[in-house]
Amino acid sequence: MDTLKRDLFYNTIIIHYKKGVFILAKHYDQAYKDHVSKLVVEQGRKASELSYELEISPKTISRWVKDYRTRINGGKPNEPFITPTELEKLKKQHEKELAQLREENEILKKAMHIFTKNQA
Repeated sequence: MDTLKRDLFYNTIIIHYKKGVFILAKHYDQAYKDHVSKLVVEQGRKASELSYELEISPKTISRWVKDYRTRINGGKPNEPFITPTELEKLKKQHEKELAQLREENEILKKAMHIFTKNQA
């Protein structure tokens, strides 16, 4: 049994015994919740596929992701969360727009110089 599954096993608490079947509630530490949330938020994994792989309810994973985004946004749940990859895309887009505007500015400066030279 690998360490992650062993830790989860030891963190499992028996809630009650009903009809000969143990009903278990699993408690996960915050580091594990953050790890799963990062898989969804930053790597774009789906909560449904992670729930199948990790044997955790998709609703639980969605709640963890919501809490993670709230903590990362500084307690502002209504603000959109931007992943690092989205941030890099925005940065490249802004740099491209800036280069285009600088080029247009240089063209206008040259055109203005030509027009003022012809008037004199």
